[in-house]
Amino acid sequence: MHPLVLLQLRVRRISAAALAAAFLVFASGVVPGAKAGDVAHQTGGLTRLEAEYVVSVAGIPIGRGNWIIELSDDAYSAAASGTTTGIVRLFTSGRGTGAARGTISAGQPMPTAYGATLSYDRKVDDVRMTLAAGNVTDYVAEPPLPPIPDRIPVTDANRRGVLDPMTSMLNRVAGSGDPVSPEACNRKVAVFDGRVRYDLHSEFKRMETVKADRGYEGPAVVCAVYFTPIAGYVPDRPAIKYLVTLREAEVWLAPIVGTRVVVPFRFSMPTPLGIGLLRATEFVSIAQPSLQPHPIAKTQ
Repeated sequence: MHPLVLLQLRVRRISAAALAAAFLVFASGVVPGAKAGDVAHQTGGLTRLEAEYVVSVAGIPIGRGNWIIELSDDAYSAAASGTTTGIVRLFTSGRGTGAARGTISAGQPMPTAYGATLSYDRKVDDVRMTLAAGNVTDYVAEPPLPPIPDRIPVTDANRRGVLDPMTSMLNRVAGSGDPVSPEACNRKVAVFDGRVRYDLHSEFKRMETVKADRGYEGPAVVCAVYFTPIAGYVPDRPAIKYLVTLREAEVWLAPIVGTRVVVPFRFSMPTPLGIGLLRATEFVSIAQPSLQPHPIAKTQ
């Protein structure tokens, strides 16, 4: 999805509980040996974003979660967690936890480790990846995709020149002007989530003003988001056809203050039950001079 997990889950056709948890977790997960706060080789101060989100469908709350990001001059880390809430929990439950980390190369985030763990309906969906220079060097996805003759296979080439879903949402805007600008939407990202390889393309729609209950108040740039599957999917699946033709998905990007990075503040898209909406209730940027890594979020 940018809040990509919503797209991933529609592709996988899993439950509403998992949808809510993953919508909030933004494709996060548990990475072996990596925790948010493992920002290494820092050469300057640290900037941290603490964000809280709520999710609703047709105006009915179904989930909540948090996302914490740390950025230095040459590294980043992120952690997230989410869970279902409200009436959804009367029927089923879902939760997700996660972390990701990487370096900053030529001004852009480059992942070194990523994972996603979602629990729903007594099932567990787990992905773990390591990457180097945009190429997947190792990954595990459990359970594996079932063998279906019509599925477009993922090749070695499909795992090169990619970002993981969480890193793909850290959008560093080039230039020296205001990063909250139409240029932030002119972006195409190659993503591999451990099972499916797809592209996300965004285009400028308009500018808006947003206000969190705590934290950021100011401009946000609204982008249209388009999904193009590349490999790992079954072309005739209704969910795939829906996503490919979808033109109403929007992501609202707000800045991590003090950086040129913008990230989702709000995301919306139509669903069979009504408009699905994720919005930030807290969006707080904190400048920290410390050079020492420290834990900033639990992945439990």
